[in-house]
Amino acid sequence: MNQTPPINTADALLALAQQIRAQRKTLSLNAVAVAEAAGISRVTLHRIERAEPTVSMGAYMSVLLALGMNFGTHHQAPVNLADFIPVRIQVEKYPQLKKLAWQIKAGAELTPMEAYGIYARNARHINPKALEPHEQQLIDALSLGLGEVAQDV
Repeated sequence: MNQTPPINTADALLALAQQIRAQRKTLSLNAVAVAEAAGISRVTLHRIERAEPTVSMGAYMSVLLALGMNFGTHHQAPVNLADFIPVRIQVEKYPQLKKLAWQIKAGAELTPMEAYGIYARNARHINPKALEPHEQQLIDALSLGLGEVAQDV
């Protein structure tokens, strides 16, 4: 009878931590940017990258999703960088967002959560026909990653 050895939790956690760090480096993202995108602190991200077992599973999952990674240490799907939510969203590049966030100074950058909040709070003011493809892609990515912005947008 072929029996698989028991999983060594520390080894599995270390492998996951190494994959997370490698993906962050591959994408040329600094720890602060990834932590913000995942909604965690920079210190928590460093604890994850050191494979600390006391970090919550939710924090690990948030980082995996922010980096576009699948859960698990054995398989990782190919990454399509066009499907990522930007770590910083430049308001000027998104006409509808710029209209909704009129009070924000020129050249401002938002976190994904801030942009999502603006889109979500003002969904009724978004003109779907006026959305440029890249802005629709941003809204779709934010909706998928952070929740439903609007049913009809």
